[in-house]
Order: sequence, then structure tokens, then C-alpha cells
Amino acid sequence: MVAGRGPYVAVEEATGWAVRYEGWDTEADAPRELPEEQRVPVTLDTPFDLASLTKLFTTVAAVQQMERGTLGIDARVAAYVPELTAADDAGLTLRHLLTHTSGLRPELPLYELPDATARLDALRHEKPLVAPGGPPRYSDLNLLLVQLVLERLTGRGLDRLVHDGITRPLGMTATSFGPRPEAAATEDQRLPWAKADRGMVRGTVHDENAWALGGVAGHAGLFATAGDLAVFARTLLAGGAHGQARILGPDYVDLMLRLGLGFGIDQPWFMGGLAGRGAAGHTGFTGTSLVLDRATDTFLVLLANTVHPRRRPADSAPRAAAATLLARAARTPGPGA
Repeated sequence: MVAGRGPYVAVEEATGWAVRYEGWDTEADAPRELPEEQRVPVTLDTPFDLASLTKLFTTVAAVQQMERGTLGIDARVAAYVPELTAADDAGLTLRHLLTHTSGLRPELPLYELPDATARLDALRHEKPLVAPGGPPRYSDLNLLLVQLVLERLTGRGLDRLVHDGITRPLGMTATSFGPRPEAAATEDQRLPWAKADRGMVRGTVHDENAWALGGVAGHAGLFATAGDLAVFARTLLAGGAHGQARILGPDYVDLMLRLGLGFGIDQPWFMGGLAGRGAAGHTGFTGTSLVLDRATDTFLVLLANTVHPRRRPADSAPRAAAATLLARAARTPGPGA
């Protein structure tokens, strides 16, 4: 966990195990713990599978193109990738994708398809379930389509766009797409609880679709440390700059946060006491979360491997409780105030 205000880090702490379990015992329906000498403790340098926090980086890469004038927020997706015929028929725009108002279903079982051609074909034919422009309906497909647009527009892979445009200039040397063999382990992936039989996953992306896509996907695939994510958070709170580097102009950071591009806005189920004033954040299925609050200039990064050794019903109470503690601390006057 890392929490802070403005350029200052107030709390930086690592606890628990990066690898604690050998796997899941299906007969006992219980985890198989490793001997303590074989376990791997979490440190401040432990990378975690960010899961859907990857969407924030894909979004920044898209907003960078908007700032350069090469991408329009209300441009139709098919203007950049004409073979996305279903998106064209529905009139899907980048705004629809980045605000999760496309009407697309949450996901497609791309991991069941035999090759990249079949996966692209499935995305090409995927139609919205409801008319675009309505209430947000969260979907991984939105950021997969954004990835296709970015890669077609720039001629570079998403991994290069994230590295060259975000992590390298910000000095986020611990953030990258996999493989990351030193990362915290995630899940003993087996049917029927998972969607693929992969065994204990460590160092490769947990998300089955991102794995099927080679580990680089618009919705999942990045690994990072909490310290690196704190740099990312501080950059956005500072209007797109960190040290001597600038990855976005203040107006475009404001656009991203005001419209919630890539973010969830005012969601108390994980933002706790930071919700209600325009706080923005996101969670990841593996147990990760990031919250930014411009009203108090505070940020909170929580990285965990709560799917180790097996996924379980989501419990965001610890996320909300930590955010509430940070909100209270940010509102407490200092000495002499």
C-alpha cells in the first residue's frame, strides 16, 4: 500500500506473502500451503498483476493521441479500424468506449478461439446489447477496441505506446507487461472455477483473454509495484507532470478525470470516504485498486493478490476502509492550522 498527498508519500507498507500456496486441493476444497521456508514475502519491490488497472494506462495512451490531434473523442471507431463493422453499424465512438457507454457486453470468451484472426473476427462482429450512449455498462471489450484503434493509428503495439509515452518518461521502471517471473502469484487456474486450465499462475497475466492475446491487452496485462503506481497517481493529480517529465497537458488530464475516461467516478463501494466529491479510481480483479481525489490532492494505491490461490467473492470493504481513513486524515488540520 502507498498513500500520500501531493508530492508526499505518507504511508508505504508491504505485508503478507507474494507466494503462499502451492495450489488448491480439490478433494479437501482448501488451499495447499507451502512450507514457510518456500514462501515468498511481499516487499515494496514486488510487482503485482494490475488486472483492470491496465485500462487506465490504455486510456492515457488514447488521451495522448487526442492531445496531439490524431484522435477525436467523438470520432467513430470504424474511422480508424474500418473492419469493425458491428461498431460502425452501431455508431460507436471513442467516448462510448472510454466511458463504458458502448452497450457492449462485459466480455467475450476469446480464450476459446483458436488464433488471433478468429479473435479479431469475433470483435469485428460483436454488436452492442443496448443502444450506445446510455448508462455505463462496464465492459473489457471497450478497451480492447481502444487498443485496436491505437495500434492501427500509430503502427505500434500497446506495450510500446505505454512504455514510450508513460512509463519511460515517468521513470516507472518496475511497470511493464509480462512475463514478470518475480511477480506475486495469482490463481491456481483450473476448471470449473477458472476459464482455462493453467495451474498456478505467476508472472503471466491472470486474465484469460489477455493471456490468450499474448499478454498485452487494452483491458489487462500490466504488472507494477505500488511505488510506481504512486508516481502515476501523483502525475495525474499534478496535471500530467512529474519531475521534468510531462505525459499530458493539464486540460487533457482534466478532461480524463472530469468525464471519467477509463475511470469510475464517485464509487463508494471501494472509494469509501473519498467518494462524493469527484474522486476517481479503478479496481482490478486480482485485488488491486487506485483512487485519486483532486479535492484533497490525495491518492491511495492498494495492491494485493486476493485471488491466490483461488478466486473468491469480491470484498471491497478493506479498500473502502483504507480510503475512508485517508479521507479523514486529509481533512484533519495540521499543527497550528
